[in-house]
Amino acid sequence: MGLMDKVKQGAGQALTKAQQGVNQGKAKLDQAQAKHQWDGLLRNLGEAVYAEQRQGGPADAVTAALSALDEHAATHGTPDAPLDEPEGGADGQVSDDGVEDGGPAGE
Repeated sequence: MGLMDKVKQGAGQALTKAQQGVNQGKAKLDQAQAKHQWDGLLRNLGEAVYAEQRQGGPADAVTAALSALDEHAATHGTPDAPLDEPEGGADGQVSDDGVEDGGPAGE
């Protein structure tokens, strides 16, 4: 194998690795954007429920917020856990019964 063949092979491998990196970065960005949208939809739902329960707001707003969440979940799925905090709280510790460990009793 000549020197030029080795250079071409190395360049082809480098290009493949670069394309994989770009694709992974794009997938991660898409996931983060979908999570951000999901969080906004959850906030809208919370606002609609609060308005309905405490301020006599319309039930239609809750129904619309739930429909928007359902549509987003059908398109993007639902996030398993928040991106900014591990499951189980800030320390990441969850006992066998699903209750966070490490806090003072009675909390």
